[in-house]
Amino acid sequence: MRIPALTATVALITSLTLSLAGGAAADPAGRHADGGRFDRPYTGFAPAGTVLRPGTPGDAGLDAAPIDAFERRMAGWEDPAAGTGYLFPGATTLMAHDGVVVERGAGGYAVKYADAADELPPDQWVPARTDTIYDLASLSKLFTSIVAMQQLEAGRIDLGTPVAHYIPEFATGGKGDITVEQLLTHTSGFDADPVPSLWQGYSDVPAREKAVLDAVPINPPGSTYLYSDLNMLSMQLVLEKVTGKPLDALVRDGITTPLHMTDTGYNPPADKLPRIAATEYQTSPARGMVRGQVHDENSWALGGVAGHAGVFSTVDDLAVLAQTILNGGTYKGHRILGGNSVRLMEQNFNQAFPGDSHGLGFELDQIWYMGGLSGPQTLGHTGYTGTSLVIDPQSRSFVILLSNRVHPTRTTPSTNPPRRAIGVAMSQAMRVAAPGGGPLWYSGQGGATTSTLTTGPLTATAPVDVDFSAFVNSESTDPLVVEDSTDGGATWHALPLTATGPGAPAGTPTSLSGQAVRAWWHVHTQVPQPSGALQLRWRYTTDPVYEGRGITLAHLSLTSLHHPLPASPTPAGAWHLLPPPRD
Repeated sequence: MRIPALTATVALITSLTLSLAGGAAADPAGRHADGGRFDRPYTGFAPAGTVLRPGTPGDAGLDAAPIDAFERRMAGWEDPAAGTGYLFPGATTLMAHDGVVVERGAGGYAVKYADAADELPPDQWVPARTDTIYDLASLSKLFTSIVAMQQLEAGRIDLGTPVAHYIPEFATGGKGDITVEQLLTHTSGFDADPVPSLWQGYSDVPAREKAVLDAVPINPPGSTYLYSDLNMLSMQLVLEKVTGKPLDALVRDGITTPLHMTDTGYNPPADKLPRIAATEYQTSPARGMVRGQVHDENSWALGGVAGHAGVFSTVDDLAVLAQTILNGGTYKGHRILGGNSVRLMEQNFNQAFPGDSHGLGFELDQIWYMGGLSGPQTLGHTGYTGTSLVIDPQSRSFVILLSNRVHPTRTTPSTNPPRRAIGVAMSQAMRVAAPGGGPLWYSGQGGATTSTLTTGPLTATAPVDVDFSAFVNSESTDPLVVEDSTDGGATWHALPLTATGPGAPAGTPTSLSGQAVRAWWHVHTQVPQPSGALQLRWRYTTDPVYEGRGITLAHLSLTSLHHPLPASPTPAGAWHLLPPPRD
Protein backbone atom coordinates (compact mmCIF):
# COMPACT_ATOMS: atom_id res chain seq x y z
CA MET A 1 0.00 0.00 0.00
CA ARG A 2 1.30 3.43 -0.89
CA ILE A 3 1.78 5.79 2.04
CA PRO A 4 -0.70 8.65 1.44
CA ALA A 5 0.36 11.97 0.11
CA LEU A 6 1.45 14.60 2.59
CA THR A 7 -1.88 16.39 2.55
CA ALA A 8 -3.68 13.41 4.06
CA THR A 9 -1.44 12.47 6.96
CA VAL A 10 -0.78 14.56 10.05
CA ALA A 11 2.18 12.39 11.01
CA LEU A 12 3.90 13.14 7.72
CA ILE A 13 3.24 16.84 8.13
CA THR A 14 4.89 16.76 11.53
CA SER A 15 7.83 14.78 10.19
CA LEU A 16 8.36 17.06 7.23
CA THR A 17 8.13 20.18 9.36
CA LEU A 18 10.96 18.91 11.49
CA SER A 19 13.13 17.49 8.73
CA LEU A 20 12.77 20.21 6.11
CA ALA A 21 11.80 23.46 7.72
CA GLY A 22 13.08 23.09 11.25
CA GLY A 23 9.63 24.16 12.38
CA ALA A 24 9.87 27.56 10.68
CA ALA A 25 7.52 28.81 7.99
CA ALA A 26 8.89 30.35 4.81
CA ASP A 27 8.62 34.05 4.26
CA PRO A 28 6.23 34.45 1.31
CA ALA A 29 7.55 37.90 0.45
CA GLY A 30 8.45 38.26 -3.17
CA ARG A 31 5.87 35.82 -4.51
CA HIS A 32 3.49 37.38 -6.98
CA ALA A 33 -0.23 37.23 -6.33
CA ASP A 34 -0.65 34.60 -9.04
CA GLY A 35 1.12 31.75 -7.22
CA GLY A 36 0.10 28.53 -8.90
CA ARG A 37 -0.19 30.13 -12.38
CA PHE A 38 1.73 28.17 -15.01
CA ASP A 39 1.10 30.84 -17.65
CA ARG A 40 2.78 33.61 -15.66
CA PRO A 41 6.32 32.33 -15.20
CA TYR A 42 8.64 33.80 -12.64
CA THR A 43 11.86 35.55 -13.57
CA GLY A 44 14.85 35.52 -11.28
CA PHE A 45 15.44 33.46 -8.19
CA ALA A 46 13.01 32.71 -5.40
CA PRO A 47 13.45 34.93 -2.33
CA ALA A 48 16.59 33.82 -0.53
CA GLY A 49 14.57 33.30 2.66
CA THR A 50 12.26 30.70 1.11
CA VAL A 51 12.25 27.63 3.38
CA LEU A 52 10.40 24.43 2.59
CA ARG A 53 7.29 23.74 4.60
CA PRO A 54 4.49 21.17 4.36
CA GLY A 55 1.11 22.16 3.01
CA THR A 56 -1.78 21.18 0.81
CA PRO A 57 -1.95 21.84 -2.91
CA GLY A 58 -4.57 24.46 -2.08
CA ASP A 59 -2.09 26.23 0.21
CA ALA A 60 0.16 26.67 -2.83
CA GLY A 61 -2.68 27.70 -5.16
CA LEU A 62 -2.66 24.33 -6.94
CA ASP A 63 -5.32 21.92 -8.11
CA ALA A 64 -5.05 18.71 -6.07
CA ALA A 65 -6.66 16.46 -8.70
CA PRO A 66 -3.59 15.89 -10.93
CA ILE A 67 -1.45 15.21 -7.88
CA ASP A 68 -3.94 12.71 -6.49
CA ALA A 69 -4.15 11.03 -9.90
CA PHE A 70 -0.37 10.70 -9.97
CA GLU A 71 -0.43 9.04 -6.55
CA ARG A 72 -2.91 6.48 -7.85
CA ARG A 73 -0.72 5.76 -10.87
CA MET A 74 2.31 5.32 -8.63
CA ALA A 75 0.47 2.68 -6.64
CA GLY A 76 0.04 0.70 -9.86
CA TRP A 77 3.67 1.02 -10.87
CA GLU A 78 4.64 -0.43 -7.47
CA ASP A 79 2.18 -3.34 -7.66
CA PRO A 80 3.36 -6.67 -9.18
CA ALA A 81 -0.28 -7.48 -9.95
CA ALA A 82 -0.12 -4.74 -12.60
CA GLY A 83 1.78 -7.14 -14.88
CA THR A 84 3.72 -5.22 -17.51
CA GLY A 85 2.78 -2.03 -15.68
CA TYR A 86 4.91 -3.07 -12.68
CA LEU A 87 8.07 -0.92 -12.76
CA PHE A 88 9.82 -1.02 -9.39
CA PRO A 89 9.60 -2.72 -5.99
CA GLY A 90 9.42 0.59 -4.18
CA ALA A 91 9.60 4.34 -4.64
CA THR A 92 9.42 7.62 -2.75
CA THR A 93 8.24 10.88 -4.28
CA LEU A 94 8.12 14.56 -3.40
CA MET A 95 6.61 17.58 -5.17
CA ALA A 96 7.02 21.23 -4.14
CA HIS A 97 5.85 24.59 -5.44
CA ASP A 98 6.75 28.05 -4.16
CA GLY A 99 8.35 26.51 -1.06
CA VAL A 100 5.30 24.38 -0.20
CA VAL A 101 5.80 20.60 -0.22
CA VAL A 102 2.46 19.51 -1.66
CA GLU A 103 3.16 15.79 -2.07
CA ARG A 104 5.42 13.38 -0.20
CA GLY A 105 4.63 9.71 -0.46
CA ALA A 106 6.12 6.24 -0.53
CA GLY A 107 4.99 2.82 -1.62
CA GLY A 108 6.16 -0.69 -2.30
CA TYR A 109 9.27 -2.15 -0.72
CA ALA A 110 12.82 -1.00 -0.14
CA VAL A 111 13.88 -4.63 0.28
CA LYS A 112 11.92 -7.57 -1.14
CA TYR A 113 14.23 -10.07 -2.83
CA ALA A 114 16.83 -12.54 -1.58
CA ASP A 115 18.51 -12.99 -4.96
CA ALA A 116 17.86 -12.43 -8.64
CA ALA A 117 14.86 -14.76 -8.72
CA ASP A 118 13.57 -15.42 -5.21
CA GLU A 119 11.61 -13.20 -2.86
CA LEU A 120 12.41 -13.04 0.82
CA PRO A 121 9.77 -14.37 3.21
CA PRO A 122 7.10 -11.65 3.46
CA ASP A 123 7.91 -10.95 7.09
CA GLN A 124 11.39 -9.85 5.95
CA TRP A 125 10.18 -7.38 3.34
CA VAL A 126 11.08 -3.78 4.22
CA PRO A 127 8.45 -1.22 3.18
CA ALA A 128 9.61 1.91 1.39
CA ARG A 129 9.14 4.98 3.56
CA THR A 130 9.26 8.69 3.03
CA ASP A 131 12.68 8.71 4.72
CA THR A 132 14.09 5.72 2.80
CA ILE A 133 17.65 6.30 1.63
CA TYR A 134 18.30 5.50 -2.05
CA ASP A 135 21.39 5.04 -4.17
CA LEU A 136 21.17 8.11 -6.44
CA ALA A 137 23.39 6.67 -9.19
CA SER A 138 24.07 9.43 -11.75
CA LEU A 139 22.32 12.12 -9.71
CA SER A 140 25.71 12.02 -7.96
CA LYS A 141 27.08 13.92 -10.96
CA LEU A 142 25.17 16.98 -9.75
CA PHE A 143 27.13 17.00 -6.50
CA THR A 144 30.41 16.79 -8.40
CA SER A 145 29.23 19.64 -10.61
CA ILE A 146 28.27 21.85 -7.68
CA VAL A 147 31.71 21.29 -6.15
CA ALA A 148 33.18 22.27 -9.53
CA MET A 149 31.16 25.51 -9.50
CA GLN A 150 32.44 26.23 -6.00
CA GLN A 151 36.02 25.83 -7.19
CA LEU A 152 35.24 28.02 -10.19
CA GLU A 153 34.07 30.72 -7.80
CA ALA A 154 37.22 30.25 -5.73
CA GLY A 155 39.38 30.75 -8.82
CA ARG A 156 40.97 27.30 -8.61
CA ILE A 157 39.63 26.19 -11.99
CA ASP A 158 38.50 27.94 -15.16
CA LEU A 159 35.96 26.69 -17.69
CA GLY A 160 38.06 27.34 -20.76
CA THR A 161 41.30 25.96 -19.35
CA PRO A 162 42.49 22.53 -20.55
CA VAL A 163 42.26 19.81 -17.94
CA ALA A 164 45.92 19.02 -18.61
CA HIS A 165 46.82 22.38 -17.08
CA TYR A 166 45.76 20.98 -13.71
CA ILE A 167 46.80 17.36 -14.31
CA PRO A 168 49.61 17.24 -16.90
CA GLU A 169 49.42 13.45 -17.32
CA PHE A 170 45.82 13.86 -18.54
CA ALA A 171 47.20 15.09 -21.90
CA THR A 172 48.06 11.55 -22.98
CA GLY A 173 45.95 9.96 -25.69
CA GLY A 174 45.23 13.21 -27.52
CA LYS A 175 43.40 14.86 -24.60
CA GLY A 176 45.53 17.97 -24.33
CA ASP A 177 42.79 20.29 -25.59
CA ILE A 178 39.87 18.96 -23.51
CA THR A 179 38.58 21.74 -21.24
CA VAL A 180 36.79 21.81 -17.90
CA GLU A 181 33.68 23.08 -19.66
CA GLN A 182 33.68 20.09 -22.00
CA LEU A 183 33.80 17.70 -19.07
CA LEU A 184 30.81 19.40 -17.44
CA THR A 185 28.77 19.46 -20.67
CA HIS A 186 29.70 15.98 -21.99
CA THR A 187 31.36 17.34 -25.12
CA SER A 188 34.88 16.13 -24.37
CA GLY A 189 34.87 13.31 -26.92
CA PHE A 190 35.02 10.50 -24.35
CA ASP A 191 33.25 7.19 -24.85
CA ALA A 192 30.28 6.51 -22.55
CA ASP A 193 32.14 4.25 -20.10
CA PRO A 194 35.68 3.16 -19.30
CA VAL A 195 36.76 0.16 -21.38
CA PRO A 196 37.62 -2.19 -19.81
CA SER A 197 35.51 -1.51 -16.72
CA LEU A 198 37.54 -0.21 -13.82
CA TRP A 199 36.57 -3.14 -11.62
CA GLN A 200 37.56 -5.71 -14.26
CA GLY A 201 40.78 -4.44 -15.75
CA TYR A 202 42.80 -3.06 -12.85
CA SER A 203 44.06 -4.34 -9.53
CA ASP A 204 43.72 -1.35 -7.19
CA VAL A 205 42.43 2.21 -6.87
CA PRO A 206 45.63 3.94 -8.09
CA ALA A 207 45.62 1.76 -11.23
CA ARG A 208 41.95 2.58 -11.82
CA GLU A 209 42.55 6.30 -11.45
CA LYS A 210 45.45 6.04 -13.90
CA ALA A 211 43.11 4.27 -16.32
CA VAL A 212 40.83 7.31 -16.21
CA LEU A 213 43.76 9.59 -16.94
CA ASP A 214 44.91 7.32 -19.79
CA ALA A 215 41.46 7.03 -21.44
CA VAL A 216 41.52 7.85 -25.16
CA PRO A 217 38.65 9.93 -26.64
CA ILE A 218 36.63 8.48 -29.51
CA ASN A 219 35.69 11.92 -30.92
CA PRO A 220 37.54 15.23 -31.24
CA PRO A 221 36.92 17.54 -28.25
CA GLY A 222 33.92 19.78 -28.78
CA SER A 223 32.69 17.94 -31.87
CA THR A 224 30.03 15.70 -30.33
CA TYR A 225 27.70 15.41 -27.38
CA LEU A 226 28.07 11.99 -25.74
CA TYR A 227 26.98 11.40 -22.17
CA SER A 228 29.97 9.81 -20.44
CA ASP A 229 30.87 8.73 -16.92
CA LEU A 230 34.50 9.43 -17.84
CA ASN A 231 33.75 13.15 -17.84
CA MET A 232 32.82 13.22 -14.16
CA LEU A 233 35.49 10.70 -13.21
CA SER A 234 38.00 13.10 -14.78
CA MET A 235 36.34 16.08 -13.09
CA GLN A 236 36.74 14.34 -9.76
CA LEU A 237 40.48 14.03 -10.30
CA VAL A 238 40.72 17.72 -11.21
CA LEU A 239 38.81 18.79 -8.09
CA GLU A 240 40.88 16.60 -5.83
CA LYS A 241 44.09 17.89 -7.39
CA VAL A 242 43.31 21.61 -7.08
CA THR A 243 41.92 21.35 -3.54
CA GLY A 244 44.07 18.61 -2.05
CA LYS A 245 40.92 17.00 -0.63
CA PRO A 246 38.95 13.86 -1.60
CA LEU A 247 35.62 14.31 -3.32
CA ASP A 248 33.56 12.99 -0.41
CA ALA A 249 35.09 15.62 1.87
CA LEU A 250 34.42 18.37 -0.68
CA VAL A 251 30.77 17.32 -0.94
CA ARG A 252 30.42 17.03 2.82
CA ASP A 253 32.08 20.34 3.65
CA GLY A 254 30.71 22.35 0.74
CA ILE A 255 27.17 20.99 0.33
CA THR A 256 25.69 18.53 2.80
CA THR A 257 26.97 20.03 6.07
CA PRO A 258 25.97 23.66 5.42
CA LEU A 259 22.58 22.53 4.10
CA HIS A 260 22.07 20.04 6.96
CA MET A 261 21.53 17.20 4.50
CA THR A 262 22.17 14.60 7.18
CA ASP A 263 21.13 11.57 5.13
CA THR A 264 23.25 12.42 2.08
CA GLY A 265 26.74 11.19 1.29
CA TYR A 266 28.93 8.39 0.05
CA ASN A 267 29.33 5.03 1.79
CA PRO A 268 26.48 5.46 4.30
CA PRO A 269 27.22 4.30 7.85
CA ALA A 270 25.99 0.93 9.08
CA ASP A 271 23.47 2.44 11.49
CA LYS A 272 21.50 3.75 8.48
CA LEU A 273 21.25 0.37 6.78
CA PRO A 274 17.66 -0.31 8.00
CA ARG A 275 16.52 2.73 5.98
CA ILE A 276 18.53 2.00 2.82
CA ALA A 277 16.84 0.49 -0.24
CA ALA A 278 18.46 -2.59 -1.73
CA THR A 279 19.50 -2.53 -5.37
CA GLU A 280 20.75 -5.36 -7.57
CA TYR A 281 21.75 -8.97 -6.88
CA GLN A 282 25.14 -8.97 -8.61
CA THR A 283 26.99 -12.08 -9.72
CA SER A 284 29.67 -10.34 -11.79
CA PRO A 285 31.29 -8.99 -9.72
CA ALA A 286 30.13 -11.50 -7.08
CA ARG A 287 28.67 -9.01 -4.60
CA GLY A 288 25.35 -10.69 -3.87
CA MET A 289 22.40 -8.46 -2.97
CA VAL A 290 23.79 -4.93 -2.89
CA ARG A 291 22.46 -2.81 -0.06
CA GLY A 292 24.23 0.10 1.58
CA GLN A 293 27.05 -0.03 -0.98
CA VAL A 294 27.04 1.81 -4.28
CA HIS A 295 25.37 -0.11 -7.10
CA ASP A 296 27.64 1.19 -9.88
CA GLU A 297 30.55 -1.22 -10.29
CA ASN A 298 33.10 1.40 -11.35
CA SER A 299 32.27 3.58 -8.36
CA TRP A 300 32.46 0.50 -6.12
CA ALA A 301 35.91 -0.25 -7.57
CA LEU A 302 37.01 3.25 -6.51
CA GLY A 303 35.91 2.69 -2.92
CA GLY A 304 32.38 4.04 -3.35
CA VAL A 305 33.45 7.65 -3.96
CA ALA A 306 33.39 8.65 -7.62
CA GLY A 307 32.53 11.69 -9.67
CA HIS A 308 29.78 9.91 -11.58
CA ALA A 309 28.08 7.76 -8.91
CA GLY A 310 28.12 6.92 -5.22
CA VAL A 311 25.89 9.43 -3.42
CA PHE A 312 22.98 8.15 -1.29
CA SER A 313 20.14 10.44 -0.22
CA THR A 314 16.45 10.91 0.61
CA VAL A 315 13.70 12.97 -0.99
CA ASP A 316 13.80 15.37 1.97
CA ASP A 317 17.51 16.10 1.57
CA LEU A 318 17.23 16.46 -2.20
CA ALA A 319 14.31 18.84 -1.67
CA VAL A 320 16.60 21.13 0.31
CA LEU A 321 19.18 21.02 -2.49
CA ALA A 322 16.52 21.78 -5.11
CA GLN A 323 15.17 24.74 -3.14
CA THR A 324 18.72 25.98 -2.69
CA ILE A 325 19.07 26.10 -6.48
CA LEU A 326 15.74 27.93 -6.81
CA ASN A 327 16.86 30.40 -4.13
CA GLY A 328 19.97 31.26 -6.13
CA GLY A 329 22.39 29.11 -4.13
CA THR A 330 21.31 29.75 -0.55
CA TYR A 331 19.08 28.07 2.03
CA LYS A 332 18.29 29.11 5.61
CA GLY A 333 21.14 31.60 5.55
CA HIS A 334 23.75 29.15 4.25
CA ARG A 335 25.10 29.99 0.80
CA ILE A 336 26.78 27.18 -1.15
CA LEU A 337 26.82 28.92 -4.56
CA GLY A 338 26.68 32.43 -5.90
CA GLY A 339 23.84 33.50 -8.14
CA ASN A 340 26.10 33.67 -11.20
CA SER A 341 27.07 30.03 -10.73
CA VAL A 342 23.43 28.98 -10.57
CA ARG A 343 22.74 30.93 -13.75
CA LEU A 344 25.59 29.08 -15.46
CA MET A 345 24.00 25.79 -14.48
CA GLU A 346 20.78 27.02 -16.14
CA GLN A 347 22.55 28.24 -19.29
CA ASN A 348 22.60 26.00 -22.35
CA PHE A 349 26.22 25.50 -23.36
CA ASN A 350 25.29 22.91 -26.00
CA GLN A 351 23.42 25.00 -28.54
CA ALA A 352 25.52 23.33 -31.22
CA PHE A 353 23.85 20.03 -30.33
CA PRO A 354 20.06 20.47 -30.57
CA GLY A 355 18.15 18.17 -28.27
CA ASP A 356 21.11 17.80 -25.91
CA SER A 357 20.79 21.05 -23.97
CA HIS A 358 23.14 21.12 -21.02
CA GLY A 359 24.19 23.59 -18.39
CA LEU A 360 27.27 23.05 -16.26
CA GLY A 361 26.50 19.64 -14.79
CA PHE A 362 22.72 19.82 -15.11
CA GLU A 363 20.75 18.62 -18.10
CA LEU A 364 18.24 21.13 -19.49
CA ASP A 365 14.91 20.89 -21.30
CA GLN A 366 14.58 17.10 -21.58
CA ILE A 367 10.91 16.29 -22.06
CA TRP A 368 11.62 12.55 -22.06
CA TYR A 369 11.80 12.65 -18.26
CA MET A 370 10.82 16.22 -17.32
CA GLY A 371 7.35 15.94 -18.87
CA GLY A 372 5.22 19.05 -18.50
CA LEU A 373 7.89 20.92 -16.51
CA SER A 374 10.38 20.83 -19.36
CA GLY A 375 11.54 24.15 -20.74
CA PRO A 376 14.75 25.95 -21.75
CA GLN A 377 15.68 26.72 -18.11
CA THR A 378 14.47 23.51 -16.49
CA LEU A 379 17.31 21.66 -14.80
CA GLY A 380 17.50 18.00 -13.94
CA HIS A 381 19.15 14.63 -14.04
CA THR A 382 18.32 10.96 -13.89
CA GLY A 383 20.03 7.98 -12.26
CA TYR A 384 20.35 4.38 -13.44
CA THR A 385 18.90 2.94 -10.24
CA GLY A 386 15.58 4.65 -11.03
CA THR A 387 15.99 8.17 -9.71
CA SER A 388 15.26 11.63 -11.10
CA LEU A 389 15.25 15.27 -10.03
CA VAL A 390 13.60 18.08 -12.03
CA ILE A 391 13.86 21.75 -11.00
CA ASP A 392 11.74 24.34 -12.85
CA PRO A 393 12.79 27.92 -12.06
CA GLN A 394 9.97 29.40 -14.16
CA SER A 395 7.33 27.95 -11.83
CA ARG A 396 9.58 27.68 -8.74
CA SER A 397 8.67 24.02 -8.56
CA PHE A 398 10.54 20.75 -8.36
CA VAL A 399 9.73 17.06 -8.38
CA ILE A 400 11.74 14.10 -7.08
CA LEU A 401 11.33 10.40 -7.82
CA LEU A 402 13.56 7.89 -6.04
CA SER A 403 13.15 4.18 -6.69
CA ASN A 404 15.07 0.90 -6.58
CA ARG A 405 14.05 -0.27 -10.04
CA VAL A 406 17.22 -2.46 -10.27
CA HIS A 407 16.06 -4.59 -7.32
CA PRO A 408 16.65 -7.48 -7.84
CA THR A 409 17.97 -7.12 -11.42
CA ARG A 410 18.58 -4.35 -13.93
CA THR A 411 16.50 -6.08 -16.61
CA THR A 412 13.37 -4.13 -15.76
CA PRO A 413 11.09 -1.79 -17.74
CA SER A 414 11.98 1.86 -18.14
CA THR A 415 11.02 4.19 -15.29
CA ASN A 416 10.62 7.11 -17.68
CA PRO A 417 6.78 6.98 -17.59
CA PRO A 418 6.61 7.86 -13.86
CA ARG A 419 9.47 10.33 -14.26
CA ARG A 420 7.43 12.18 -16.87
CA ALA A 421 4.16 11.68 -15.02
CA ILE A 422 5.32 13.45 -11.86
CA GLY A 423 6.38 16.45 -13.97
CA VAL A 424 3.11 16.42 -15.90
CA ALA A 425 1.13 16.22 -12.65
CA MET A 426 2.92 19.22 -11.18
CA SER A 427 2.48 21.25 -14.36
CA GLN A 428 -1.22 20.38 -14.62
CA ALA A 429 -1.77 21.23 -10.96
CA MET A 430 -0.78 24.81 -11.78
CA ARG A 431 -3.53 26.96 -13.25
CA VAL A 432 -3.75 28.88 -16.48
CA ALA A 433 -6.30 31.64 -17.07
CA ALA A 434 -7.47 33.11 -20.35
CA PRO A 435 -6.41 36.66 -21.13
CA GLY A 436 -9.31 38.80 -19.99
CA GLY A 437 -10.98 35.83 -18.30
CA GLY A 438 -13.54 33.37 -19.54
CA PRO A 439 -13.95 29.60 -19.75
CA LEU A 440 -11.24 27.33 -21.11
CA TRP A 441 -11.12 24.31 -23.38
CA TYR A 442 -8.40 22.03 -22.09
CA SER A 443 -6.85 18.83 -23.42
CA GLY A 444 -4.15 17.15 -21.39
CA GLN A 445 -3.85 13.65 -22.76
CA GLY A 446 -1.68 10.59 -22.96
CA GLY A 447 0.41 9.44 -25.89
CA ALA A 448 -1.01 8.13 -29.15
CA THR A 449 -4.26 10.02 -28.59
CA THR A 450 -6.31 12.38 -30.76
CA SER A 451 -8.79 14.92 -29.39
CA THR A 452 -11.02 17.17 -31.45
CA LEU A 453 -13.31 20.16 -31.01
CA THR A 454 -15.69 20.23 -33.97
CA THR A 455 -18.28 22.83 -34.95
CA GLY A 456 -21.62 22.01 -36.45
CA PRO A 457 -22.34 22.98 -40.08
CA LEU A 458 -21.73 26.68 -40.67
CA THR A 459 -23.50 28.74 -43.30
CA ALA A 460 -21.15 31.27 -44.86
CA THR A 461 -20.83 32.71 -48.36
CA ALA A 462 -17.81 34.89 -47.63
CA PRO A 463 -14.39 34.22 -46.08
CA VAL A 464 -14.53 33.04 -42.47
CA ASP A 465 -12.05 34.44 -39.94
CA VAL A 466 -11.08 32.11 -37.12
CA ASP A 467 -9.57 33.64 -34.00
CA PHE A 468 -8.72 32.14 -30.62
CA SER A 469 -6.27 32.27 -27.75
CA ALA A 470 -3.97 29.29 -27.13
CA PHE A 471 -1.67 28.24 -24.32
CA VAL A 472 0.53 25.48 -25.67
CA ASN A 473 2.77 23.08 -23.77
CA SER A 474 3.38 19.97 -25.84
CA GLU A 475 6.14 17.95 -27.43
CA SER A 476 7.43 19.85 -30.45
CA THR A 477 6.14 17.10 -32.75
CA ASP A 478 2.60 17.23 -31.27
CA PRO A 479 1.00 20.37 -32.75
CA LEU A 480 -2.49 21.76 -32.40
CA VAL A 481 -4.03 21.90 -35.90
CA VAL A 482 -7.08 23.82 -37.16
CA GLU A 483 -8.84 22.10 -40.07
CA ASP A 484 -11.85 22.68 -42.27
CA SER A 485 -14.21 20.31 -44.06
CA THR A 486 -16.95 20.93 -46.63
CA ASP A 487 -18.09 17.34 -47.12
CA GLY A 488 -19.65 16.59 -43.76
CA GLY A 489 -16.35 15.68 -42.08
CA ALA A 490 -15.31 13.00 -44.57
CA THR A 491 -12.09 14.86 -45.35
CA TRP A 492 -10.28 17.60 -43.47
CA HIS A 493 -7.66 20.11 -44.61
CA ALA A 494 -5.22 21.92 -42.32
CA LEU A 495 -5.40 25.72 -42.34
CA PRO A 496 -2.27 27.90 -42.09
CA LEU A 497 -2.03 29.62 -38.71
CA THR A 498 -0.54 32.97 -37.75
CA ALA A 499 0.04 34.10 -34.19
CA THR A 500 0.73 37.15 -32.13
CA GLY A 501 2.59 36.64 -28.89
CA PRO A 502 5.92 36.99 -27.07
CA GLY A 503 8.55 37.92 -29.60
CA ALA A 504 6.18 37.37 -32.53
CA PRO A 505 4.59 40.35 -34.30
CA ALA A 506 1.06 40.03 -35.64
CA GLY A 507 0.76 37.63 -38.53
CA THR A 508 3.76 35.41 -37.74
CA PRO A 509 3.27 31.94 -39.30
CA THR A 510 3.34 29.35 -36.57
CA SER A 511 3.09 25.72 -35.62
CA LEU A 512 1.34 25.46 -32.27
CA SER A 513 3.61 23.08 -30.39
CA GLY A 514 6.57 23.05 -28.04
CA GLN A 515 7.44 24.11 -24.50
CA ALA A 516 9.78 27.03 -25.02
CA VAL A 517 7.25 29.80 -24.28
CA ARG A 518 4.83 29.82 -21.34
CA ALA A 519 2.49 32.50 -22.58
CA TRP A 520 -0.80 32.89 -24.37
CA TRP A 521 -0.88 33.37 -28.14
CA HIS A 522 -3.56 35.08 -30.20
CA VAL A 523 -4.03 32.82 -33.21
CA HIS A 524 -5.72 33.61 -36.52
CA THR A 525 -6.57 31.72 -39.67
CA GLN A 526 -9.07 32.16 -42.48
CA VAL A 527 -11.21 29.94 -44.69
CA PRO A 528 -10.90 31.94 -47.94
CA GLN A 529 -14.16 31.06 -49.71
CA PRO A 530 -16.27 28.28 -48.20
CA SER A 531 -18.12 25.96 -50.53
CA GLY A 532 -20.79 23.67 -49.17
CA ALA A 533 -21.58 23.15 -45.51
CA LEU A 534 -18.46 24.33 -43.72
CA GLN A 535 -17.21 22.70 -40.52
CA LEU A 536 -14.14 23.56 -38.49
CA ARG A 537 -12.24 21.59 -35.89
CA TRP A 538 -9.33 21.99 -33.55
CA ARG A 539 -7.32 18.76 -33.47
CA TYR A 540 -4.60 17.83 -30.99
CA THR A 541 -2.75 14.57 -31.64
CA THR A 542 0.04 13.18 -29.47
CA ASP A 543 2.53 10.57 -30.60
CA PRO A 544 3.21 7.48 -28.43
CA VAL A 545 6.30 8.91 -26.76
CA TYR A 546 6.21 12.11 -24.66
CA GLU A 547 3.64 14.64 -23.53
CA GLY A 548 3.81 18.07 -22.02
CA ARG A 549 1.18 19.80 -19.91
CA GLY A 550 -1.30 19.94 -22.80
CA ILE A 551 -3.22 22.50 -24.85
CA THR A 552 -5.59 25.17 -23.51
CA LEU A 553 -7.86 27.28 -25.73
CA ALA A 554 -10.06 30.29 -25.04
CA HIS A 555 -12.12 32.92 -26.84
CA LEU A 556 -13.02 30.81 -29.88
CA SER A 557 -14.39 33.27 -32.43
CA LEU A 558 -15.75 32.72 -35.95
CA THR A 559 -16.81 35.68 -38.08
CA SER A 560 -17.79 36.24 -41.71
CA LEU A 561 -18.10 39.79 -43.02
CA HIS A 562 -17.79 40.86 -39.36
CA HIS A 563 -20.87 38.83 -38.43
CA PRO A 564 -20.39 36.20 -35.72
CA LEU A 565 -20.99 32.54 -36.51
CA PRO A 566 -21.85 29.98 -33.84
CA ALA A 567 -18.65 28.60 -32.26
CA SER A 568 -19.95 26.01 -29.82
CA PRO A 569 -17.85 22.99 -30.75
CA THR A 570 -18.50 19.40 -29.76
CA PRO A 571 -15.57 17.83 -27.88
CA ALA A 572 -14.22 14.35 -28.52
CA GLY A 573 -11.31 12.64 -26.79
CA ALA A 574 -9.75 14.53 -23.90
CA TRP A 575 -11.08 18.02 -24.61
CA HIS A 576 -13.26 19.34 -21.80
CA LEU A 577 -14.59 22.73 -20.79
CA LEU A 578 -13.22 24.35 -17.64
CA PRO A 579 -14.77 27.26 -15.78
CA PRO A 580 -12.71 30.40 -15.37
CA PRO A 581 -10.22 29.83 -12.52
CA ARG A 582 -10.86 31.69 -9.30
CA ASP A 583 -8.22 34.22 -8.31
